[in-house]
Amino acid sequence: MTAKKYFIAIVIPNPLYSEIEAIKENLFEEHGLKGALRSPSHITLHRPFEWKEEKENLLIEKLKAFKFDQSFSIELEDFESFEPRVIYVNVLKNELLEELYQHLKTFAQKELKLLNEVNDLRGFHPHATVAFRDLKKPKFYELKKNFDEKKIGGSFEYKGFSLLKLEKRWEEISFFGNG
Repeated sequence: MTAKKYFIAIVIPNPLYSEIEAIKENLFEEHGLKGALRSPSHITLHRPFEWKEEKENLLIEKLKAFKFDQSFSIELEDFESFEPRVIYVNVLKNELLEELYQHLKTFAQKELKLLNEVNDLRGFHPHATVAFRDLKKPKFYELKKNFDEKKIGGSFEYKGFSLLKLEKRWEEISFFGNG
């Protein structure tokens, strides 16, 4: 039995997706930062977890049973950071996004026996990462100044969430639409 890594997220649709991916590409070209390029631009709903690849179909079937049929708009605005290693696009506070997260967290605990303990300690802070892991402290403070002056923004309608799997990079393997 082979354990693979998976996570659950809202993959940001175009045109915001392309805009954020271009920022990540630029950070790679100009500063050699490639950590954020390993996954599509997204908002994490459940942090990475291990699951037996042989039981991947069971995971997908169980996630199909999760229902959150409310539609809502998700707004992204400007850049913020988690010092001293992460720069991200901020997701504005949204009660329905918070409710989706809480419902999914409870579902994952009961139905999938998964805990989201890292988020429990920090709380849910939705965002779209543009630089992390390979961003070192001195470079972080230099880039943070640049990003404090940059603007980005837009919104999209929540249409569902995705299951992503780590191969060489994170790949979307299944989409679960609302409604």
